[in-house]
Amino acid sequence: MAARLNRSPWPCVAVLAGLWGVARLFAAPTFEADIRPLLKTHCFHCHGEGDEAPKAGLDLRQRRRIVAVTTDDGPVLTPGDPARSRMLANVRSGKMPKGERKLSPTEVSLIEAWVIAGAPTLHEEPTELPGTGITEEERSFWSFQPVRAVPPPPGAEPHPVDRFLAVAQATNGVAFAPPANPATLVRRLTFDLTGLPPTPESVSAFVSDPAPDAYERLVDRLLASPAYGERWGRHWLDVAGYADSNGFTETDSVRPHAWRYRDYVIRSLNADKPWDRFLQEQLAGDELIGTAQGRTAGVVTNADALELLTATGFLRMIPDGTADSPPDLNLARNEVLAATLKVVGSSVLGLTVGCAQCHDHRYDPLTHVDYTRLRAVWEPAYDWKAWRGPGERLCSLYTPEQRAAAAGIETAAQAIDKAAEDLQKELLNVAFEKELAKLPEEIRGTVRIARDTPPDKRTADQKELLRVHPSADVRFALDLYDPEGNKRVLAKRAEAAQLRGTRPPEDFVMALTEVAGQVPETHRFHRGDHDQPREAVTPGELSVLAPRGTTNLFQLAHSDASLPTSGRRLAYARWLTGGHHPLVARVLVNRFWLLHFGRGLVATPGDFGRLGERPTHPELLDWLADDFVSHGWQLKRLHRLLVTSRAYRQAAVNADSIRTDPDNRWLARFRVRRLDAEAVRDGLLAAVGSLNPAAGGPPVPVAQDNAGRIVVGLQKRDGNGDPVGVDPIGPGEFRRSIYVQVRRRYPLTVLDTFDGPGLTPNCEVRGVTTVAPQALLMMNDDFTLGLARTLANRLRREHPDDVPAQLAGGWSRIFGTFPAAADLDPCLDYYNRQMERFRGVGGPPDPALTALASLCQALLSSNRFLYLE
Repeated sequence: MAARLNRSPWPCVAVLAGLWGVARLFAAPTFEADIRPLLKTHCFHCHGEGDEAPKAGLDLRQRRRIVAVTTDDGPVLTPGDPARSRMLANVRSGKMPKGERKLSPTEVSLIEAWVIAGAPTLHEEPTELPGTGITEEERSFWSFQPVRAVPPPPGAEPHPVDRFLAVAQATNGVAFAPPANPATLVRRLTFDLTGLPPTPESVSAFVSDPAPDAYERLVDRLLASPAYGERWGRHWLDVAGYADSNGFTETDSVRPHAWRYRDYVIRSLNADKPWDRFLQEQLAGDELIGTAQGRTAGVVTNADALELLTATGFLRMIPDGTADSPPDLNLARNEVLAATLKVVGSSVLGLTVGCAQCHDHRYDPLTHVDYTRLRAVWEPAYDWKAWRGPGERLCSLYTPEQRAAAAGIETAAQAIDKAAEDLQKELLNVAFEKELAKLPEEIRGTVRIARDTPPDKRTADQKELLRVHPSADVRFALDLYDPEGNKRVLAKRAEAAQLRGTRPPEDFVMALTEVAGQVPETHRFHRGDHDQPREAVTPGELSVLAPRGTTNLFQLAHSDASLPTSGRRLAYARWLTGGHHPLVARVLVNRFWLLHFGRGLVATPGDFGRLGERPTHPELLDWLADDFVSHGWQLKRLHRLLVTSRAYRQAAVNADSIRTDPDNRWLARFRVRRLDAEAVRDGLLAAVGSLNPAAGGPPVPVAQDNAGRIVVGLQKRDGNGDPVGVDPIGPGEFRRSIYVQVRRRYPLTVLDTFDGPGLTPNCEVRGVTTVAPQALLMMNDDFTLGLARTLANRLRREHPDDVPAQLAGGWSRIFGTFPAAADLDPCLDYYNRQMERFRGVGGPPDPALTALASLCQALLSSNRFLYLE
């Protein structure tokens, strides 16, 4: 590695940035920096994009091409003369662009200023456009540049993260807030790393621990907790679009095996699996298996192969309605591919790749051909012309011994079935002979022939004969002729069914695999229409990331004889995680930062393109990305780095920061934020002592109750299949939210109300709302009321006949701290007033218990519980 310079540019950064901003404000607009992006957004689809000739012969991709065109009304562009520039007249009048979306007055004024200034360019334009159509200005966009190994700036702060932040704070006239008090900090950290509240005992132990490394030991203990993987696994499941149903159609068909991917994610995070390996396994786990020794004919034969195949569930989480009778099956197949690219693009690349599905991206330098190149990476596994439905993609988990045992049981059961069938035929023949004897002798032979003739081959005379003598058509319904004999047949069949019930249960894993030897040719679709294929396209990287004239930054593994697949996904995954990709590490560390601080260094975690926000601290972002990669892509190490910073450990109150930086862009205070949906539900369960810690396995089912809410439980249905209520499921009802079934069209009401992830097809970042239904749920929902009653009963058992102790116990369970007298006095006053209210005529049978439950509900609904500060 090259030596780094000791001299730091930091003292000049702020000054240079300010001067550049002033310079740009007064500089004349240029074609490359100002005008071309406008034209690309509004006009290129008719005047310069695709394989068709530009309309009216006008190509707007270069200034020199615009100047060269003259219409019947005059020249399109006359530099320095707005009156003789038809393009300006057309956008002023609204004649152009076509359609409803017109240029804003500001955009029109920008074009006018450019024309008046002489239509300047930043540099001399090339005679020919580059093959990709991507300009050097587009290539120079910040997120497409290599990650820089920027050293932390000098400063008094001992922590490197804080030194980066202190530079921006000093420039903007703010400084860090004082440290948060220990009780607040331990609650913040515990919820952050585990999604659960701290116990009063753990808060007390931390607050009273005088050791200088007490906080660091607390961090390590929380990172070692199984709850860590459940908490941070949920974060990744958002961007993966994890769901236990397809959601493609109204049927919302269930995926009974999706949970294995969820458990894989939790295991991986708890084990601190390096993220380069974690991503490789999810994008190409089947190809990492290498040879076919771990997977043959859809059967998983060893534990390592099972783990790798389970990882590819990442690519099976998108809605797949191809088995739900969609109106256009080919469209549904191609939408699976489109959703796959969207999920990979937003979760790993931080780009809106899907915007180039039908045409060049309107804002970012992503071409329609680029999109098709990326599609070619995935198409061997998602071959839309040789499609495999969801059921056909499942891999069996039968061991060879289980399969042999199941085969032996099935053989024996089939023998019993055959014996039952033979017995039925024998008894039916006996019954027929008895019925035949009742008929006139002269027609018995004819009737016998008619009965033995298959129904579809009977003549009209035979059908008429059996219609006249229906009792002679003895082929079925043995119970009508010989009830006792029929019982013998049914007993035989029951014996076969009972034997089949002893077969080892066959489980499956959802996986993405390829069919060996089948590598389809990928074609660019004109305007994204699969019925209009154009030229064949080979797999490759986005052109903007490749040196001019090249598109492949990763080598395809066609020559690797150990791979029974195309090797495309594995090659691409290795390129993404090789440490040189400009986006992947930035996108990941930005997402991790967002989850700790409430806002990313880039506030749009799924869009690092032109429409996304620019990084508030670009040098810090690059330093974190470089540090993450150079230290082995270890997330737990990055957690330790972030949560031990002064920025993370500071208080949420800073008057100067609130006044001058209300959005807290410069992180001079901790960002107060509401608990997310899962932390609300899990925190409520933990606070009242009802949380079931059982981990892993099939999801806890959800159902629709009579009020239309989606709750935990088993669905009851009427004869028409309509929901008519919910059956309880016992202790499983109180498992962590990550183990509750995720139905795309039927999200759990308590999670949906508190802004659970919207999976369309994935969730790049959760919205945060403050709306009336949240308060109404905490006040009136059976879930909240039931938990409050549970806690009240628990407090009564723990502190019988001691109301102050009950109130103190409820306070400490809910808030994690032991209350002061000033805290208890209003609680006791509320309790007494509720007691008086409930003692009236028609009140509850136990007013004291009801008053205590009411207080518990009020505390559980308080901002002190629902918010982190």
